[in-house]
Amino acid sequence: MNIPAASGTETVSAIRAGETTARAVIDATLARIATENPSLGAFTDVLADRARAKADTVDAMLAEGHDPGPLAGVPFAVKNLFDVAGLTTRAGSKINRDLAPAVRDAVLIERLEAAGAIIVGTLNMGEYAYDFTGENHHDGPSRNPHDHERMAGGSSGGSGSAVGAGLVPLALGSDTNGSIRVPSSFCGIYGLKPTYGRLPRSGSFPFVDSLDHLGPMACSVADLALAYDAMQGFDAGDPACADRPAQPVSDLIADGAEGLRIATLDGWFRWGACAQAMEAVDACARALGTTRTATLDGAQMAREAAFVITTVEGAALHMNAIQTRIEDFGPAIRDRLLSGALVPAAAYVKAQRARRAFQVEVAACFAENDVLLAPATPMTAPMLGAETMEIEGQTVPLKANIGLYTQPISFVGLPVVTVPVPGARLPIGVQVIAAPGREDHALRVAHSLAEAGIAALQPTGKVT
Repeated sequence: MNIPAASGTETVSAIRAGETTARAVIDATLARIATENPSLGAFTDVLADRARAKADTVDAMLAEGHDPGPLAGVPFAVKNLFDVAGLTTRAGSKINRDLAPAVRDAVLIERLEAAGAIIVGTLNMGEYAYDFTGENHHDGPSRNPHDHERMAGGSSGGSGSAVGAGLVPLALGSDTNGSIRVPSSFCGIYGLKPTYGRLPRSGSFPFVDSLDHLGPMACSVADLALAYDAMQGFDAGDPACADRPAQPVSDLIADGAEGLRIATLDGWFRWGACAQAMEAVDACARALGTTRTATLDGAQMAREAAFVITTVEGAALHMNAIQTRIEDFGPAIRDRLLSGALVPAAAYVKAQRARRAFQVEVAACFAENDVLLAPATPMTAPMLGAETMEIEGQTVPLKANIGLYTQPISFVGLPVVTVPVPGARLPIGVQVIAAPGREDHALRVAHSLAEAGIAALQPTGKVT
C-alpha cells in the first residue's frame, strides 16, 4: 500500500511561499481524516471549527507581515490523554468519560500552537496507556496504515496510525515502556522519546509517574526536531521537569553522525529478534560505517524491574476505581492492575534498587559510546487479535513481549529516536539511543540514516 505522508517542514515552506494557505492545508487535512479515519480508527475527536479558526489566524498574521512561528500552519493531533480545552480527557478509558471537560490545553499543546501549529483532533490509544498493541476495548483498535488487519502498536496507536497514513505530519504520544517507539516501529514513522523530565507532562493523564515521558511522532527527522524545540522548557506543573535551559536541536541535525562513537547493542538486544529486525539494525550500522558493539548486561533485569514498577504504580494510581468500578476496565488492564495491587512493597523497593544499578552500568557504557543502536520491536506489526509470538523457538505471550527492547531503555529515561526501516511488506523500527540530555546526538544519527536512504519514509502526499 502506498502511504501518503506530507512533511510539516514542506507545509511551512509552501505556506510561507504563498503556494497555499494554512486554511487550505487544514481543510485538506480534515477532508483526509473524514475519508480515511473510519477504516483506521486513529481519531477519537476532530476539532474542525477550532482548527479552521486557528488557520485563519495564521493566514492573517502572515498577511500582516507577522511571523506565526516555525511550525506555521502544520496540522497535528494528540493522544487522548492530553488535556484539550472543552474535551474530556478520556485516556482511552470508559471511566474517565465521566470527568468534566478540560478547561485548558496541556502545556505541550499550548507550546506547539504558540509556534504556529494547529491541533486538529485527539487520537485513539490503549486504555490508560497500559498497552503495546493499540487495541482499545472501548473505542476499537487503531489499525496499521500499511495493513488494516494488523496492529498499529500501543499505547500511542492512534498517533502512529494517523502519521503513518499521512492524515497529519505530526502527533504527540506518551511513552512509559515503549508507547512512542512501538507504534513508530510498526507504522513506519519517526518517534522521539526524550530524556525523562525533559518535556513537561503538565496537563496529561498519568500512568507511571517515575517512567512517563511525552514526545512527538512525525514523518521526518526535521519535523521531530522542530516540534521538540517548540516544546522544550521548564514548567512547574510537572515536578519531574528539569529546570534547565532549552537545548535547540533543529540547527544541529544536519551535522549528521560525524564524530560520534556509535555502537550496536548485542546480548539481550539480539536475543529474540526476527531476522528483519536484526537486518534493520545491521543495515543502519553499515550505513553509519560502524563495527563497534556494546553490551548492557543488566538489560533483562531492568526489564523485569520495569514490569514491577509499572504494575505497582499503575495500580496505586487507579486504586479507587479498582475498588469501585472494576467492571468498567477492559479485561486486560483490569487483570494487570489487580495483579499490581497485590505486589509486596519489598518487591517495589528491590526494583528501584535494580534501576539504580542499571543507571550505573548505562553511564559506564556512555563513557565509551555516544549513540547505541538496537531493535525497536522484535517483530513487524502482528495481526490484530494475536495472542502469542515465537521467540527462539518458543511460543510466548505476545503482549508482554512486544516491549522486549524498549523497556530497559525507558527504565533509565534515555532519549531515543526510532527510525523506520522499510521491508519487503512491512516496516520496522531501529532505536537510536543517546546519553541523558543528548537528544541532539540521536537526531543527528537519525538524520544521517534518512540521508543514506536507510531510514526511509518518503513523503508522497502533496500540500494542497
